[in-house]
Amino acid sequence: MNQKHLLRFIKRAMKKYPKEIVHVERGKGQTLMEVFESMNLTAFDLSVDTLDMHADRNTFHRFDKFNAKYNPIGESILREIFIKTDNYVEGKYFGHIVKEVMSDLEESKYQNVELRLSIYGRSRNEWDKLAKWAVKHQVYSDNVRWLVQVPRLFDVYHTKKQLSNFQEMLENIFMPLFEVTVAPRSHPELHLFLQHVVGFDSVDDESKPEQHIFNLDSPLPSSWTEEDNPPYSYYLYYMYANMTVLNHLRRQRGFHTLVLRPHCGEAGPIHHLVSGFMLSENISHGLLLRKAPVLQYLYYLAQIGIAMSPLSNNSLFLSYHRNPLPEYLSRGLMVSLSTDDPLQFHFTKEPLMEEYSIAAQVWKLSSCDMCELARNSVLMSGFSHKVKSYWLGPHYIKEGQESNDIRRTNVPDIRVAYRYETMCEELNLITQAIRTDELETIEEEGSLWPAGI
Repeated sequence: MNQKHLLRFIKRAMKKYPKEIVHVERGKGQTLMEVFESMNLTAFDLSVDTLDMHADRNTFHRFDKFNAKYNPIGESILREIFIKTDNYVEGKYFGHIVKEVMSDLEESKYQNVELRLSIYGRSRNEWDKLAKWAVKHQVYSDNVRWLVQVPRLFDVYHTKKQLSNFQEMLENIFMPLFEVTVAPRSHPELHLFLQHVVGFDSVDDESKPEQHIFNLDSPLPSSWTEEDNPPYSYYLYYMYANMTVLNHLRRQRGFHTLVLRPHCGEAGPIHHLVSGFMLSENISHGLLLRKAPVLQYLYYLAQIGIAMSPLSNNSLFLSYHRNPLPEYLSRGLMVSLSTDDPLQFHFTKEPLMEEYSIAAQVWKLSSCDMCELARNSVLMSGFSHKVKSYWLGPHYIKEGQESNDIRRTNVPDIRVAYRYETMCEELNLITQAIRTDELETIEEEGSLWPAGI
């Protein structure tokens, strides 16, 4: 939701449930009215400005300040009450507001979203709690699919003695998924919830310094007990490895599989993008590809999807006019426009329209460019084959011009044909170079034989 929506919801909740106990402080229950009285606030005092959840110039290159913006009026207790699934009221308010967002989407008809929910890996019952919340509040819509994001915070939990090693975190995240795949009745609510989950995301501040380089000498997860946080590539590899085994099992059992789509290349070292290239289905952001032409070329050849959020990047890491999205698009990379967090970066009820309209104005995108971005976003999404066929046409999985149904995508056939021909030429160029190189090697080896042999 955006700020205005959250503000209206908080005011409504204060009017409707003033006497409801929403928080326990030192063993004593606090009602919603008492929580606000302790802050010297009334519903009348609340405004978008006092809520103060919009990213501004102070959040630029300051991920800590960006995270703090999630607290309404700077109070973490309000974040817990209104935008958490696991709290004293069992995520009741958050469930209600998510339902409101869903009904807005269903009303607008032409926007689908992939929302994120967090699993932290601190305890084994997190999945069951999340699934219980989802089923109880029926946070289901044909326009919505869920991605589960795993924050890279092992060092924080380890310092607080919540986890003794990294293996424990991995088991907390993946064991319930293996259990429910083998025996759906062991976690009935989780089985239901997983039908609307399409994959995993890995999130945190990428610009944090990494003390360790992941290599053959790195400790196994069960031996990772040091204070330092494991590096990005370590997190991504072990998520990928567990997901691969899980997906084989799910496929055998006739269930849909999950994909890895991490935040990658927003900041920090370039090698995050190497990990993303090797292990991910798609990535989010990918800003640093502008500094690594070879990697950019690899992402192009493999057509790895890059969901870009220029308005978010503009507030956090890279000013709008320096964003590489138009270059990526013109070179034929698989890019799409995506919102990152409407609560912090957008003002209107239709945040995705904000992204498209600002991009079109600033970069002077043609309607053909806009429709190509929209087509890419459907291809990259985790929605089912049936949904994609509805939006793009029944032959969307074919290659080249055949895949395009201009009546649905509004992308001219000539653009799709050009993309396909260029890709084929590039691949042809590489295979020719390899063949030439092999021939030269054979000739050189032949010339080394003694005469007469």
